[in-house]
Amino acid sequence: MRQQVVVAAVIERGGRILVSQRGPGAGQPGRWEFPGGKREQGEDDQAALARELREELGVDLEVGPLVWTARAGPLVLRFFQCPWLPGLRPRPLGSVQFRWVRREDLPALPFPPADAELVSALAEGRLGV
Repeated sequence: MRQQVVVAAVIERGGRILVSQRGPGAGQPGRWEFPGGKREQGEDDQAALARELREELGVDLEVGPLVWTARAGPLVLRFFQCPWLPGLRPRPLGSVQFRWVRREDLPALPFPPADAELVSALAEGRLGV
């Protein structure tokens, strides 16, 4: 089975992390996730994540350093820190809704199992972004 790279953004603003909710047509509908998606043929991680953020939230963000990796079957998940810029207005273009959630409240939301370790690390302050 071929591996598929999925890239996602860890975006923090004022102690809150931006998460979005998957729609009914997505895998694991209703679960919360970090904005991002699958890397397409010919893209590098940064280009794929920048594209996904434009498609999902309608924002242009700089893709910062890799802060976390995980595996879920054939998926290789790569999470990048993306600094938030004042004045940006995200819109839920590719998801049902998005929220700015305090780190300590992240574990209360249903995330895909592959995100569990990252959610714990953020909530417990073991990962600074």
